[in-house]
Amino acid sequence: MPVSPEARGNGLPQALGAYGLWGLLPLYLAAMHHVPPVEFVGWRIVFTLPVCLALVVAGRQAAPLLAVLRQPRALAPLLLSALLIGANWTIYVVAIHDGHVFAASIGYYINPLINVLLGTAVLGERLNRIQWLAVGIAAIGVGLLAVGALGALWVSLALALTFGFYGLVRKLAAVPAVTGLTVETLVLLPAALCLLGWFAAQPGGSALSRGPADGLLLAASGLVTAIPLLLFAQAAQRMDYSTLGFFQFLAPTLVFVEGLVVFDEPLSVVQLVCFAFIWTACAVYCGDLLRRRGAARG
Repeated sequence: MPVSPEARGNGLPQALGAYGLWGLLPLYLAAMHHVPPVEFVGWRIVFTLPVCLALVVAGRQAAPLLAVLRQPRALAPLLLSALLIGANWTIYVVAIHDGHVFAASIGYYINPLINVLLGTAVLGERLNRIQWLAVGIAAIGVGLLAVGALGALWVSLALALTFGFYGLVRKLAAVPAVTGLTVETLVLLPAALCLLGWFAAQPGGSALSRGPADGLLLAASGLVTAIPLLLFAQAAQRMDYSTLGFFQFLAPTLVFVEGLVVFDEPLSVVQLVCFAFIWTACAVYCGDLLRRRGAARG
């Protein structure tokens, strides 16, 4: 269904909020470094469900949720998006846990390019010459990053592809943001419970039983997961997918800064050159958007 220009404009705050929160996620994951990554993902799914259900009740969206659960055609794309976001969560948490902050950041630098390609190839969106120039400049920067991290490039590509296709599926699914995330969480819940049961049976026990501090941090994972995903789903429905992709450069840039300041990763000349290319691309793309918007108003 086409989205009006007014609705598209309303997606900007949601996009900035989602990507800003995702950019700060490694700081939260660093506090949970002692929890096995797969177990953490399991708790993340479990604690996201009550947040979603509370939002369903507060927003009086029980009827849309039940309608989706009863309609196979509406449910099918959400089964796919659940698998994609579950894989994305797992890969990202494992990457940060194992010290691949750089590779994770590259993945989310590549993702906007995936969004542009999907937007043009699948959704029929069209870029003008200036926007394609921005894509080319960003691709050069990403290519420089990739060459410097070939050993963990699979992490970057997996993150970019899983989240790129996740966003595409959520854009095409005519389902409200809260309803969609609730269904995705319900789909992932059985696997999460099995994983948590296995960890609870191990000699070390469950991370939830290791003290109130861990319990509170794990419980917070529901909000940490749900809020940016809901903002992203709203933005994806209100903005061109190609445009949305370029705002995503905010998240990996924050991750890069955290890698330097918090995780003490060295800044190489290649990274500096890469930043120059990527931010030039963002300036070119956003400048063209502002120019066209000003022309439309005039």
